[in-house]
Amino acid sequence: MNIIVDDLSGRQIAEFLEEHVQEMRSITALESKHALDLDELRNPKVTFWTALDGDALVGCGAIKKLDAGHAELKSMRTSSACKRSGVASQLLEHILTEAKRMGLARISLETGSAEFFRPARKLYQKFGFDYCEPFGDYRPDPNSVFMTRPL
Repeated sequence: MNIIVDDLSGRQIAEFLEEHVQEMRSITALESKHALDLDELRNPKVTFWTALDGDALVGCGAIKKLDAGHAELKSMRTSSACKRSGVASQLLEHILTEAKRMGLARISLETGSAEFFRPARKLYQKFGFDYCEPFGDYRPDPNSVFMTRPL
């Protein structure tokens, strides 16, 4: 697997992210949907990575800087064909390493509280994330879970 910084200009990643946003909209109440769309991911505060297996896009993830030492993990997604294959673990390990290299001290995330998101929460716990209060602009939400970890 090859993990690259992506400028989000390709059609393949645009379609992959649109599937992500549509899936989140189908699972999560609109007021609790926090997935970023393509334009929001192109923000200079965001670094976006794509995971490729040959020419196949198998996953993606991003960090959005909140301040000089704190970033939020965003847009973690694995292709349906590669779920439970280790792609997410490799991608998350890469992102955490890069975040530390960028000088960040903490990384936080928001994910869903529904059963659908249990595998994601377990993955984040495996990588040392602990549950926390809402951060940044988030507010308490029964559909959201907040997690954080130092780097």
